[in-house]
Amino acid sequence: MQVFILAGQSNMEGQGVVSMNHPRYYNGGKGNLVWSTEHSASKDKMRHLKDADGKWVVRSDVEISFKVRGTVRKGGLTVGYTGYGGSSHIGPELQFGHVMGDFLEEPVLLIKTAWGGKSLYKDFRPPSSSGEVGPCYTQMIQEIHDALEALGDEEYEIRGFVWMQGWNDMCTEPAVPEYADNLVNLAADIRREFKSPELPIIIGELGNGGAAKPGSRMQTFREAQKRGAERIENALFVMTEEFARPRELSPNIGHGHHWYGNAESYFLIGHALGEGMKKLLSAPDRQ
Repeated sequence: MQVFILAGQSNMEGQGVVSMNHPRYYNGGKGNLVWSTEHSASKDKMRHLKDADGKWVVRSDVEISFKVRGTVRKGGLTVGYTGYGGSSHIGPELQFGHVMGDFLEEPVLLIKTAWGGKSLYKDFRPPSSSGEVGPCYTQMIQEIHDALEALGDEEYEIRGFVWMQGWNDMCTEPAVPEYADNLVNLAADIRREFKSPELPIIIGELGNGGAAKPGSRMQTFREAQKRGAERIENALFVMTEEFARPRELSPNIGHGHHWYGNAESYFLIGHALGEGMKKLLSAPDRQ
């Protein structure tokens, strides 16, 4: 079993709307997954998401485990593995799982652990950073161990760690200057915890809103993300700003912090994170 850990805050939880299309609350469905498979620029790339009967595909070779409100949801990869339960939303895990499943011959397990509104500065603060270890860091580690123990006697290998987080740090002034250091410490502590000193690590850019205004806190924060990623060996910073879609063509027009709930954005983010992981796994020294 090839295991990948997907961690972060609400944009890793998943805010891409699947089918809700209320004309007042969801902009008539523009930008949701159903709409995107028919009208978006990525519609041809999304064909594998549905079967011949028009139903959402469930992969048997890619499983996902995600603990939500005290209950572990586990099963074949498909829509719905978000903090909302049911099948109402998607996150980066959907297309990331398809990319990994197509790339690897072995079965894949995605362990997802994420909570909305959490910072690396405080909530996910790793042990190697000074101060109190963040409660979400502790819970993340426990959830990963629990998911691995649930495999029983099945052999597994942890192949990668994907981090998609940053909004709360970007909005917290003292968090930005130390974000790069905290990111480096997070990577070191994750690798130490799971005894994998060269574990491939992907850092997803906080690309909300597209191109950042010069001199803005968003630009400053993205630069901190990139600096931190560049200091981590066998890690890759994946830019995502090009995946932003206009609010007018998105279901949640007031949720810029959640990519306006645009499903195409989350699909493309997951694809880019997966392609980045493929690149690290395909490096000559990892063959």
